[in-house]
Amino acid sequence: MEKDKFECYTWAKNETGFDPMATPTASTPPPQQQAPKGGVVKGAARGAVVGTAAGAIAGDTGKGAAIGASSGALVGGMRRRDQRRQEQYSQDQWAQQETAKYNEDRNRYNRAYSACLEGKNYSVK
Repeated sequence: MEKDKFECYTWAKNETGFDPMATPTASTPPPQQQAPKGGVVKGAARGAVVGTAAGAIAGDTGKGAAIGASSGALVGGMRRRDQRRQEQYSQDQWAQQETAKYNEDRNRYNRAYSACLEGKNYSVK
């Protein structure tokens, strides 16, 4: 019986290209993390420049720069948070695809292995 099981293991592995004894590996590389874009500091700097210009028109450049810096920092922080959220979503999608591919390959192997054993008059459940 062990000889038949080994023969079926070898046959199913060769037919499907899947080896249940091998350590699972990714079929594609994970999505790359992007360099941080924007962020709080850059947003604050941009906002301060815009605020200074707006403050100069209104007559108070210091107050305009402060308001611009704080709102720019807020916008920059929101951009960075959105970027992180998108990267996490991409990572989760990739992991789900890899898991689905592994399960599909494993199922194809199991069907081939079972067919081989049944061909040798064994009962497979």
